[in-house]
Amino acid sequence: MKTVLVTGGAGFIGSNFLRHLHGRYPDYRILLLDALTYAGNLDNLPDALKSNGQFEFFHGNITQAELVQQLVQRSDVVIHFAAESHVAKSIYDNSIFFETDVIGTHVIADAIAKYPVERFIHISTSEVYGTALTEPMDENHPLNPMSPYAAAKAGADRLVYAYRQTYDIPAVIIRPFNNYGPYQHLEKAVPNFIVSALLDQPLTVHGMGEASRDWMFVEDTCHALDAVMHAPLETVAGQTINLGTGRDTSVLEIAQLILGLTGKPQDRIEFTSDRPGQVTRHISSTAKARALLDWKHTINLKDGLARAVDFYRDNRGWWERFLWMKDAWKPEPGLARTRSE
Repeated sequence: MKTVLVTGGAGFIGSNFLRHLHGRYPDYRILLLDALTYAGNLDNLPDALKSNGQFEFFHGNITQAELVQQLVQRSDVVIHFAAESHVAKSIYDNSIFFETDVIGTHVIADAIAKYPVERFIHISTSEVYGTALTEPMDENHPLNPMSPYAAAKAGADRLVYAYRQTYDIPAVIIRPFNNYGPYQHLEKAVPNFIVSALLDQPLTVHGMGEASRDWMFVEDTCHALDAVMHAPLETVAGQTINLGTGRDTSVLEIAQLILGLTGKPQDRIEFTSDRPGQVTRHISSTAKARALLDWKHTINLKDGLARAVDFYRDNRGWWERFLWMKDAWKPEPGLARTRSE
């Protein structure tokens, strides 16, 4: 039986991974550390997990060194999701991003250097790459972060790499491309578009919607992280691995697909000013994940979006409490424009 420490596991990807872990390995002991900021919510976790006796929740911040060290000493595996992750918010209010993403990662990497574990899985992001200079983007693509959020995550990413080199911690760096699916906060594009469509509100698209991303359903990410967690350590320790589909789709196309899936007219799209530091294209290489993990995505974009629409349609009670935040970081009124302009 393993004891797994998960930081930030009440957030979007983390909570989906805990659901996966509980369903597949019910005998694993799970320690959850989460600050329960606006994007973290214990309601994201199933009652069966929270009540099974193998689960312990610790309400705290990843920067609390004493607490983190206590939890690391009890753990076999550490999976580090905890981060501030909203790109637009980081442009206007970014100090917390460096505190959580960089200092928090330093605290947990330092704890692991002092109190060794079997493996440490650090969840980075494709945003560290900036706009694609090669197609597809492999793990050797230059790091050109284009927002304070991306810069903070790049700092954390390289900090983990340095701790691997200096202290030989059993670290694996994972760079997921754009995830979507159940329990994703409304600040993100896919749930924002879905909820706007369900409420008969306009779907606001930055620029002309030409920015494209490699979109992956979160369930595929969970299967990949499971593979990282259980692969032979010599196969993955010290590696950086992208998780993506190898295909990219524009934000405008995503909005159009969601309008189709919700039965809403295509004229509901509203165009607004482009976001500063916008990344124009992301598309992941899948070769390394396939070679090391024997993993590839299994859920295509249209099926994944349909499942996401079903979740938000069927779980209004979960997201209605967050409606006041949905448009908190949109541009000022008056910047919106129509497609023809």
